[in-house]
Amino acid sequence: MHKPELPTSPTFWRSSVRGPWFTSVLGVVLLGGITVLFVTGLLSYAAYNPNLSPVNDMTPDKGLLGFYLFSWPTTPRWLYRLTQGVHVTLGITLIPVLLAKLWSVVPKLFTLPPVRSLAHGLERVSLLLLVGGALFEFTTGVLNVQLDYLFPGSFYPLHFYGAWVFFAAFVAHAVLRVPMALRNLRHLRGEGQRRETEDELVAPDPDPPTVSRRGALGFVGGGSLVLFATTAGHSFDGPLRETAVLAPHGGPEPGSGPGGFQINKTAAVVGIDMRETSEEAWRLVVEGRGRTVRLSRDELLELPLRSAALPIACVEGWSTSDQWWRGVPLRDLARLVGYEEGAAPDVLVESLQRHGAFRHAALRYNQVRDPRSLLALFVNGEDLTPDHGYPARIIVPAAPGVLNTKWVARMTFGDL
Repeated sequence: MHKPELPTSPTFWRSSVRGPWFTSVLGVVLLGGITVLFVTGLLSYAAYNPNLSPVNDMTPDKGLLGFYLFSWPTTPRWLYRLTQGVHVTLGITLIPVLLAKLWSVVPKLFTLPPVRSLAHGLERVSLLLLVGGALFEFTTGVLNVQLDYLFPGSFYPLHFYGAWVFFAAFVAHAVLRVPMALRNLRHLRGEGQRRETEDELVAPDPDPPTVSRRGALGFVGGGSLVLFATTAGHSFDGPLRETAVLAPHGGPEPGSGPGGFQINKTAAVVGIDMRETSEEAWRLVVEGRGRTVRLSRDELLELPLRSAALPIACVEGWSTSDQWWRGVPLRDLARLVGYEEGAAPDVLVESLQRHGAFRHAALRYNQVRDPRSLLALFVNGEDLTPDHGYPARIIVPAAPGVLNTKWVARMTFGDL
C-alpha cells in the first residue's frame, strides 16, 4: 500500500504557483501596508490620551512602549476620521494578501530539521511570532470592527501589545528577508529562474498548473479590491457610504431628520433610565477648585451658546459627516468653577450610562480650551435625541467617538 506523505515531505506540496518570486511580491506589498497599519494604529492609541490615567489608560504597565505619546490635537477636525479610516480600511484590504502570503510559505513551517543553526533558529522564532502575531492582530481587528468581542479581556491592551510583538517580529523578518525578496524580483529571467527551481518553496514534483503566478496575484489583488470597495465608504459622505456593505454602520443613513446619523450604542443598550434624563430630574454637576455648580438644562440654555460643524469618528473605522452641534463651550464651564479663560485644565466627564466601556472619559486641557469643544444640547437645529445623548453630550474636534461622552451627568475640572 502507498504510504501517505506527510507535510514534512517536500513532495507533499504540489502547487506550481509557489516560489520565491510570488512570495516576494506579496512580501513587498505587506512591507508597505503593514508599516502604514502600525503607524496609524499607534496614532489611534495616542488619540485616546492614555496618559490620562487611570481613566483613559487601557494598557497598564506599557512603560517604554508609550514613549511617543502626546496630547492629541484638535486640528484639523477630521484628523481621527482620516487616520482611523485608513487603519481599518487598509487592514481589511490587506487580508487576501496576508492569507496568500501565509499560503505561499506554509511549506517552510514543516521543513526538517526544524533548526539548522543559531541564525536559522532565530529566523524560525521570528517567523512563529510573525505568523501568530499577524493572525492575532488581523482577527481581533476584524472582530472589533464588526463589534464581536469574542476574545477574553479588553480589545485595547490586547491589540496594543499584540501589535508591538507582531511588528518587532515583522521588522526582524524584514531585515533578514527583504534583501533576498528584492533580488528575487530583479531576477525574473535566465539565471534567476534557474536559481528559483532550487528554492525550497518550489515543489520538486508540481501538479500541472491551473493558473499562472501572475493570474494568482491578479486573483489576490481582485479580492483586496472587492474588500476595499465594500468597506472604504464608511469613511466618506454621500452616496459612497451606501457601498460600505461589509462595514458596520455602513449603508444608508439610519433614520431621518436632524438625528438621522450613525450611533454606536442606543440609550437602551447602555441602560439609560429616561426618568433620570427628564427636565425635572436631570442636573449637570460641574466641579473644580473646591467649587460645585449644579445646572438644569434650562440654566445651561441661558449661558452663551456656540455652534460647530464636527464629525464623529469611531475606532471601528466608521464616521459621520459634519453635523451642526450647538451648546456651551467646555472652557466656559471651566470658568464657572474659577478657571480663567485660556487656563482651563483637563476634565473628567461622567455619564449616566450603566453598561459598556467609557462610562467615564477624560479630555486634555488643549481639547477643553478649543472653542469648538462643546457640551452639546442641540444637533442640526433640534434637541439631541435620546440615542444621541439627550439631555447633553460632549463633542470635541478630532477626538475618537468614545471620548464624546453622551448622557453627561458630571464634569470635574483639574489636572489629571
